[in-house]
Amino acid sequence: MSVWLIRAGSHGEYEQKFLQERKVYVTWDDLDVNLGKLKERSDLMEVLNQRYPDKQPKAIQNWVSQIWPFVKEIKKGDLIVLPLKSQRAVQIGEVVGEYQFNRKGPSPYFHWRQVKWIGDAIPRAHFGKDILNTFGAFLTICRVKRNNAEERIKAMRANGWEPESISAAIKPASTGTAEAEEATDIEVLAGDQIAQLISARFKGHGLTRLVEAILKAQGYTTYRSPEGADGGADILAGAGPLGFSAPKLCVEVKSESSPIDRPTVDKLLGAVTKFGANEGLFVSWGGFKTNVRKELAASFFRVRLWTQKELLEQLFANYDRLDEDIKAELPLKRIWTVAAQEGE
Repeated sequence: MSVWLIRAGSHGEYEQKFLQERKVYVTWDDLDVNLGKLKERSDLMEVLNQRYPDKQPKAIQNWVSQIWPFVKEIKKGDLIVLPLKSQRAVQIGEVVGEYQFNRKGPSPYFHWRQVKWIGDAIPRAHFGKDILNTFGAFLTICRVKRNNAEERIKAMRANGWEPESISAAIKPASTGTAEAEEATDIEVLAGDQIAQLISARFKGHGLTRLVEAILKAQGYTTYRSPEGADGGADILAGAGPLGFSAPKLCVEVKSESSPIDRPTVDKLLGAVTKFGANEGLFVSWGGFKTNVRKELAASFFRVRLWTQKELLEQLFANYDRLDEDIKAELPLKRIWTVAAQEGE
C-alpha cells in the first residue's frame, strides 16, 4: 500500500467536487489527451510541451514527475491524502478504480480515479510534525513515504484516525535511498506550529477564553459562561459599549479534536432563539464533518462556522488589539518571505 498526496487546487477550488463525486482529478487545464495510452515518460513530456509551449523545461519536467505517477503508478488499495483548504484538516481516501479519461471533460476534469473516503476531516494535529511537513509540499501530486509515513498512516487508519502516538512519531525513519527534500509551504508549517501552541496553552475551556479575546478585539462586549454546563452558549456577545446593540451573537466553542456533526450545530441554532440572539457562531477546533457546511446553506444568515482556519485568520487580523495577557501567552511575530510557487 502506497500513500499519495493530491491537492484539489492551490486554493482548494476543486475540493467540493473531489469530495462529493468521490474522485480525485489531475487538474491541469486543457490536457485533453488520453494519458493512459502513453508508453514512456518522454511521451508525456512531448504532450505537455505541445499543450504548454510557453512553459520552461524545468516546469514541464516537474509536471511529468507528478502526472505520470497518477496515471501509471497509483494502484487500487493505495491511500489518497487530500489536505483541505476549507478547514485545517485532512481527508483520506482509498483508491477503488483505475485511471479514467473523458475527452469531454470539461476542463480540467479529463483524468480521474475513483476513491472511497475513509477518513473524514481528520485534524492536522493528529499527524506527526514530520508528516505534516510532507503535507506542506508545494507539489500537487506526490508520494508520501518519508519518515516511515506509509506505515504510520496505516496504523492511524487501524486506530480509527486517532492522534498518532508519540512513540510512532519519534520512530527513526526507515533506511533506504535518500530522497530529495521537496519545497514546503512555510505559511502552512507556521500555521501548524501556532495551532500546536494554542492546543498546549488554551486547552479545554481555555479556547473559549481565546475566542472571547478575539471577539472583544473586534469590538464586542461579551459574557463568558463559567467552565461546566453552559446552557447551550459558551459566550454571549453584543455590539456596542454595553453589548445591547446588534449583531447579538450566541457562541459555542468546542476544543475537542474530533470534527463536529450536523446535530451538534443544530443545538446552537436552538440556543440562538433561547438567548434572543441574532446569529450564532460555532467554533470547533477539530473542524466539522464535510457535509455540515453544505447542509447548513439554508441557515447562512443565522450561523457561522469557525474551524482552526477561520480562528487563526481572525487571530492574525486582530492580534495587535488583543489583551496583553493573551499576547503574552501566545507570542507571535509577523514576517515577510518570498511566496514561492510550484515549479519555480
